[in-house]
Amino acid sequence: MNMHRGSQNLALRALKDAAPYIRLYKGKTFVIKAGGGVFGDPALTHSLMEQISILYYMGVKVVMVHGGGPQLTEVEGALGVHSRMVQGRRVTDEKSIEVTSMVLSGLINTRILAACRELEVQAVGLSGVDAGVVQAHKRPPVKLENSDETVDYGLVGDIDSIGTAPIRKLLDEGYMPVISPLSADDKGTLLNINADTVAAAIGAALSAEKLILCTGAPGILERLADPGSLISYTDLAGLKRLRDSGAISDGMLPKARAIESAIKGGVRRVHVVSYSAPEGILGEVFTNEGTGTLIVADAKAIPVNEQGGPKA
Repeated sequence: MNMHRGSQNLALRALKDAAPYIRLYKGKTFVIKAGGGVFGDPALTHSLMEQISILYYMGVKVVMVHGGGPQLTEVEGALGVHSRMVQGRRVTDEKSIEVTSMVLSGLINTRILAACRELEVQAVGLSGVDAGVVQAHKRPPVKLENSDETVDYGLVGDIDSIGTAPIRKLLDEGYMPVISPLSADDKGTLLNINADTVAAAIGAALSAEKLILCTGAPGILERLADPGSLISYTDLAGLKRLRDSGAISDGMLPKARAIESAIKGGVRRVHVVSYSAPEGILGEVFTNEGTGTLIVADAKAIPVNEQGGPKA
């Protein structure tokens, strides 16, 4: 590849700017969750996995958790199985759980591993069922927030604990775990769990440096219909204000709960970035300006020199 001197200088400057972050994050654990929307487009899939591979090459211990909602809806429709979404969560019956297992642990997980093979990332596919990685029980019927309705989500699980030993062993051996958000109860009944919830629980259990949620949006928006209203950084109190105002709704509700759970569980920082942006993850992690939304426990605790939007 031929590179003009101007381009060479830009590349060298970028490396120098990124060097402090590379030193900071080498050997640290990042949990990255990607929504299923990205895996319907081969080019987007490659772009996302290429960014993750760079983190891997730089010595970051990456754990990837993936969803598969759009693919699941498509396959359910083709098979004549119809599921219901309630406040961003899927009601799952016995037919749905079979399709869920097929799509998440089969189609999506294998597609990610194939992309990792191309990029020479040593990845291993798991589900929460494997070796008790995600231990859960069936969710009892719950009363919806701000509603009198009670919903039985069916074969949906609530997490009891995370078995970190298999994950840590893989990381220590230089592998990248790629985890689908399925689990099973003590009787072996398969359970579907929201991928954001699983990623947050794994991040907290591993005391991860970062949880990165890759979504179809550029980050958290102050006004849902306005991509220009991207919030550069906020904290748990700000997240609650956005939820109370209705700026966070539907599919973002589980993400907001996951963010809160992760931070309260010990994850230092959570980032929400776009999986469509060619440098969504790398720009968020290795530049001061970032590309998405940074969430911390308390914005007042962010050093003054970071309050213009830096994402270290």
